[in-house]
Amino acid sequence: MEQFTYASPKNLKDALGMLGSDWNDAAVLAGGTDLISLMKDYVVSPKKVVNLKGIKKLHGITQKGADVHIGAITTLDELTSSPVIRSQFPSLITAAMGVSSPQIRNMGTVGGDLCQRPRCWYFRGGQGLLGMNDGKSLVIDGENRYHAIFGGGPAYFVSASSFGPALVALGASLSIASPTATRTVKAADFFISPKDEKTREIALAPNEIVTDIVIPGGSTNATYEVRHKEGLDWPLVTASVALQMSGKQVTSASVVLGHVAPMPWNAAAAAQMLAGKTIDESVAEAAGMAATKGATPLSQNDYKVQLVKVAVKRALLSAAGVA
Repeated sequence: MEQFTYASPKNLKDALGMLGSDWNDAAVLAGGTDLISLMKDYVVSPKKVVNLKGIKKLHGITQKGADVHIGAITTLDELTSSPVIRSQFPSLITAAMGVSSPQIRNMGTVGGDLCQRPRCWYFRGGQGLLGMNDGKSLVIDGENRYHAIFGGGPAYFVSASSFGPALVALGASLSIASPTATRTVKAADFFISPKDEKTREIALAPNEIVTDIVIPGGSTNATYEVRHKEGLDWPLVTASVALQMSGKQVTSASVVLGHVAPMPWNAAAAAQMLAGKTIDESVAEAAGMAATKGATPLSQNDYKVQLVKVAVKRALLSAAGVA
């Protein structure tokens, strides 16, 4: 990797002052499970690395009224050990335990997961975020079996975040600090499908830091992941659901897909058809079918359409407690 300077500030103000106006000026280090590999592969070469682990206010999980606050530097192990998270948000527990490496769960952070770069091999191989060569997409006619089936381009990578779909379904929001202000962004608006190489895949500026995640309580929720293997790898497709219930009847729903688009994909058609229904096998299956609306597979990934149906059906049955 290229030479860089290293800083380990003890407070957020100092950390923000060390960032720059360009992504190459400085990179934020949380767990480092993504950043270090990007630097080793020369995908990014920041002049400075700013370690956030010593900033106490970015750690921890607290309940404030009906809302749960998760510090951005909270590790995946801390998340899975939290009684608050385990009792209220099984969708997040499933997503965290899907990261099957104990070492990465020990080091990786919630904020880092949300901000990690795409795993697309064209991007990691130096062909840019959109995987272009001479103005033509390498993805469309190339190896695309793990790429997007929603969104329609020009970005065909899939969002790598494990927590993104669940947080979007739960209606979470993110607190983001800059040197001059703090703003709140809905998780649904944090992820972006870039239209050009100058656009980042998340709504974060180079001089900003995600400080915490706020999740409203009160929903019945679940995540289901379809994987190629149990070892450390990213899922092929995931579905996260959050249901507002009146007895056994759904009053409103959110169904969000993962690893099928450059952002967590809101399956609005599936959510709409659940309103007023009692979830059983046939309703869950119909919702899975509805979730595929608008899918446009590439040459090698049409199998993901079937996996969407399965993931949504099983997430809903899990959330509703239907065997």
